[in-house]
Amino acid sequence: METKNLKEHLLNYCINHQKDAIERLQKEIDDAQKMANDYGAPKDRYDSFRTKMMRQRDMFAQQQAKANTVLNTLHKISLDKEFDKVEFGSVVITNKQKLFVSAGIGKIETNGQTFYAISPVVPIYKALEGKKAGDEVIFNGMKIVIEKVF
Repeated sequence: METKNLKEHLLNYCINHQKDAIERLQKEIDDAQKMANDYGAPKDRYDSFRTKMMRQRDMFAQQQAKANTVLNTLHKISLDKEFDKVEFGSVVITNKQKLFVSAGIGKIETNGQTFYAISPVVPIYKALEGKKAGDEVIFNGMKIVIEKVF
């Protein structure tokens, strides 16, 4: 697969993954709200079911806000920009693994290859940041050679 098409495929996967997460969280928010509404007013001052549902709803809302932030970050990745060093938005091929510096989505299986979508705040990124093809780094006692960056 051509590098630009591969990067576009990885980015679309990450964006769709985040959109699915946001939709799932919205369903959880709606369900918690409905359960609280259906339950009605607390039966006595020790009745905590409604409060529990409201806390659950708020927790899912916070998770959804974080997922929206990640989605907005993904939308900032340019498919037209060409990379020669490891930075946000680049795809990095090493002798150990293939990385897409975007958001902490995790493992992506595509065309018989495994990529890892990582956030630019994780330690492996910090070790590779600014490096170019041919550079070597030692990370957790392991020698990593950057083979390609695009």
